[in-house]
Amino acid sequence: MSRSHRRAAAATTTAATAPRWLTAAQLEAWQAITQLLGLLSTALEAQLQRDAQLSYVEYYVLAGLSDQPKPHHADQRARRVHQRRNLTLSHLISRLQKRGYVRREPDPTDGRYTNAVLTDAGYSHLVAAAPGHVAAVLELVIDALDDTALSALQDSAERIIARINDARAVSG
Repeated sequence: MSRSHRRAAAATTTAATAPRWLTAAQLEAWQAITQLLGLLSTALEAQLQRDAQLSYVEYYVLAGLSDQPKPHHADQRARRVHQRRNLTLSHLISRLQKRGYVRREPDPTDGRYTNAVLTDAGYSHLVAAAPGHVAAVLELVIDALDDTALSALQDSAERIIARINDARAVSG
């Protein structure tokens, strides 16, 4: 290999391993996204705490349980999450159980798992909390966008979610 070929190969290797940096426009977009995520989650958390004494995550766990095909049962995918996340979910379910919003039942098809089941009290609390939460979502997000912008936001979110899920599948 000639000296010029070795230099070209070294330059290619260095360029391939060099860190990528955000352009000024990308940095501005990223800063706006991170500010949006922080402010929106804080605002929605405050609304749910004030109006329903629920955290944002608690609300969405209850909502997820209410949407299951079997009446008020968590599906198997939710129970087969990563160990650390499963521990966090277990603590969350315990908190909701102490408040009477969920109960645990052995999975009738696989005894290694436990189903989180939404109780009538949990469903009633969710139904009472939903109008205020939906009003906040409408006011803070939906009403700020026209149909085109909302569709673009949904498309962008779905593309990012797919990329995150792809990365999880590769690493886990």
